[in-house]
Amino acid sequence: MITRSRITVLALAVTFAVPLVSLSPSAAQAGTSGATATIAPACVNRTVYGTPTGFDVYLQNKCGGTMSVKVIVKQGGDSPCYVMSKGTSKIFAYEGIFGKYDKTVLC
Repeated sequence: MITRSRITVLALAVTFAVPLVSLSPSAAQAGTSGATATIAPACVNRTVYGTPTGFDVYLQNKCGGTMSVKVIVKQGGDSPCYVMSKGTSKIFAYEGIFGKYDKTVLC
């Protein structure tokens, strides 16, 4: 026999389960953006310097042409996409206590 309390528990379970299921795909997609990106080639030099408030990444484009690159930060905000002409350089300054340099990717 199904009691009123069992129906209430079942109704609550369904109510809270549906929003969690609908959030799952977008959460998975958001977490893979940096993971699926192509690593920038070695001709884009990157040097990471620690600072008292985070780190700086010095990027140099030594490739044969223009490169578009982005710095990926673990547990922090990534850089914008930098479009760098041949022979140019750029510095990405990260300020935060949790972020760590992860990689530089094409964008």
